[in-house]
Amino acid sequence: MSEHPTTSWQAMQNGTVFYRRQQLYSMMGKMPDLGDYIIAGCRYGGPLAMMRDNTKLIAVGRATPAHAKSQIQVYSSAGEGLLLFSWEHSRIVRFGWTLNEQLVVLNEDGVYRVYDLQGDYQQYSLGGEASEAGVIDARIYENGMVALTGSLILLEVKGWDGARPLTLVNPNLTDPPLSWAIIPPDLNISRHVEVLLSVENTIHTVDNLENVDQRLSQGPFTHVSPSPNGKSLALLNAAGALLVISSDFQRRMAEFDTLNVPSAQGNVKQVEWCGNDAIVVTWDSLAVLVGPFSDTLQYLYVGNTFAITETDGVRIFGADVCDLIQKVPTSTLSIFKPGSTSPAAILFDAWESFSQRSPKADESIRSIRPELATAVDGCIDAAGQEWEPYWQRRLLSAAKFGQGFLDFYNPTDFINMGQTLKVLNAVRFYEIGIPLTYAQYSYTSPTHLISRLTSRNMHLLALRISTFLSLKPDVVLKHWASAKIMRTRPTAGGTGKDSELDSDDEVCRLIVDKFKQLGGVEVSYAEIAKRAWEVGRTGLATKLLDHEKRASDQVPLLLSMKEDRLALQKAVDSGDTDLVYQVLLHLHKHLTLGSFFRLIEDGGEQLAPASRLLQVYAREQDRDMLRDFYYSDDRQVESAVLALEEASRMQDPSARMTAVKSAQKFFSEDKDRSFEAKIMDEFSRLLALQQQLEAEADGKVAFFNQSVTGTIRTCIVNGMLKRADKIKSDFKVPDKRFWYTKLYALTEVRDFEGLDAFSKSKRSPIGYEPFVRHLVEKGHSKEAVAYVARCDPPKRADLYAECDEWRMVGKECKDRGDKAKLEQLRKKCPNSLIARELEQLATSMK
Repeated sequence: MSEHPTTSWQAMQNGTVFYRRQQLYSMMGKMPDLGDYIIAGCRYGGPLAMMRDNTKLIAVGRATPAHAKSQIQVYSSAGEGLLLFSWEHSRIVRFGWTLNEQLVVLNEDGVYRVYDLQGDYQQYSLGGEASEAGVIDARIYENGMVALTGSLILLEVKGWDGARPLTLVNPNLTDPPLSWAIIPPDLNISRHVEVLLSVENTIHTVDNLENVDQRLSQGPFTHVSPSPNGKSLALLNAAGALLVISSDFQRRMAEFDTLNVPSAQGNVKQVEWCGNDAIVVTWDSLAVLVGPFSDTLQYLYVGNTFAITETDGVRIFGADVCDLIQKVPTSTLSIFKPGSTSPAAILFDAWESFSQRSPKADESIRSIRPELATAVDGCIDAAGQEWEPYWQRRLLSAAKFGQGFLDFYNPTDFINMGQTLKVLNAVRFYEIGIPLTYAQYSYTSPTHLISRLTSRNMHLLALRISTFLSLKPDVVLKHWASAKIMRTRPTAGGTGKDSELDSDDEVCRLIVDKFKQLGGVEVSYAEIAKRAWEVGRTGLATKLLDHEKRASDQVPLLLSMKEDRLALQKAVDSGDTDLVYQVLLHLHKHLTLGSFFRLIEDGGEQLAPASRLLQVYAREQDRDMLRDFYYSDDRQVESAVLALEEASRMQDPSARMTAVKSAQKFFSEDKDRSFEAKIMDEFSRLLALQQQLEAEADGKVAFFNQSVTGTIRTCIVNGMLKRADKIKSDFKVPDKRFWYTKLYALTEVRDFEGLDAFSKSKRSPIGYEPFVRHLVEKGHSKEAVAYVARCDPPKRADLYAECDEWRMVGKECKDRGDKAKLEQLRKKCPNSLIARELEQLATSMK
């Protein structure tokens, strides 16, 4: 039977507040002397990182650890070694932990590395300014870092992706601060990081907008420590006075003289927070808890200690133990505090009476019947606050007992707490070494815990917890696959650790089978393939990508792997035109033009859609590329058509002539396109002629961009009749087209004498009816009458009518004896006088 929860309680504030010291792990002989090392602790039950403090002497002997020099060792909270790596670069200035349990190591040159718990890292730099001036100190928080350069400038880094550092407001320092700290952005109202600098007797607050002197007078301060919620500050000055003030420096909450601690020896080592309510001050073998009213509790340790602030307590490492000191939670206090009469305490007592078959149980339940639901919730919450499974079970049993007396109660909280405690008990086991409290687990979320387990390569436990909590196993499977690829990669000595799995086919099959077996249907094979490619296993990466269903994920990696044709093939097969264009533009940018075109041409029918899309794009955006593509693929006809399209848009005669000649050349190279080649030859001759004509006209007459017929018309209109005849002869213009063109041109310039001479020059190939109709159409009816007599006799009467010569209509009908035509046309007469004349004429005809 475990000890009663109150065994480890100690009272403060006259018995109104209790703190408890829970031993998490026994670590006898697992870690070296903490006093000889620089240490960084990770919150939320995370690991410790330790590096030898070169300012302290260590006796060389058998007890000297192997990592005593230029190495960083990472331990779990249970003292189990997690990682050891050497540091062979310039001096380390600071190291610390991110929220995802990655170790950030910063050196004096401004170079920092972000390590995972397998020793893999990403390296970044703070930039040229930090490199030149050097870095003398830094503060690392969960989602960023603030570095102090040799020129006493503050640089802020947000996130751990190598973001560009931001320079904060100049703090105007002449010397490095005696101590300093930061309040992270998520704890500030301004949502910007705030730096607290101990300068002379005061504190300066610096952010990206201003540098403010808070005008304190109790400094200089050797320790500056913000509370986990960022609302309070603990300041320890050189005289040993501990001040607790609000982070806006408006209220002083407490003051305590550390020199009055009787058993304290030497200087204060750390000032940390125990939750947000109390402060822990540590010496070599002593930790003193200071409450809001300067009440104290002392905790003695063997050897040196190291304390880590948690959101709900403080974790303290000694030479042989790891403890958690925290304020006793309200729910636990209400049940186990001696003499408590809270509903939850009475319910727990009733359950114990029921277990002992005592009738007192019924009486107790009756007494709290109105508050029974509250009592059940209190027992459930108290179960989550207990470390020992024995008391967890008892409290949950009491809650279950109380539920039996409720008509309506939602058991969701009870079930969730039972699941949560199973998970917490599993990860608290010393071989796992994550002493996570219920409050920390609720704050960081189950998925964050899964991520922490996978980073330790504890995939089986992470998978079981995911299944137990009904979470998707994708994250675990993806990390497992990446780790499997790393373990099976070839090494200098042959193969990796799993030597039986050195074949790409075997590893790929193992990963795919495991995903199918465990339901990792949404895992992106592309991400795993990328990992395989990064470690040099291109063949495995390609095989894994074959199982990726989303082409949009496949293609970018294939392009990175230089698998150009396969990437284009996958894009074409996806049917996504945007993806095809993305690949084509990438290849066009990174390949030589010849290689790019050859890749598409060699693809045959499989890459035909890509070829067509390239042509569509190039026709609209890059005609030079389209021209090169046609040329490389020996497409004479397409090249010629493209040249003609370009010629049609050109305004410069010489450029157009060059384009047309180019089209003629392409057509002439194809034996089936002799007609087109001939036409292009005539077109180029026409362009040359038009240039010559414009030159003869001193540029006053425009011939450019006209057809042969248009050129003839322009010549006639401008009196260049011989030139028109020459063009007709040279370009073999048909007689009918020439006569129509000349008829229209002479009518346009009102050269009726020239038109008459032209009509009599030879027998008209178009007849004379077009002369009449065109002249009438253009409003020259009188001039048209002269040509009616040359037309066919049956049409003359109608033509006279169109010319408005009604007497000539009557005369023509009478001469031909066509009374019916006369009667027909009489009905169309414009006035009654002419109608009567025609009627009299018709009467006189037989």
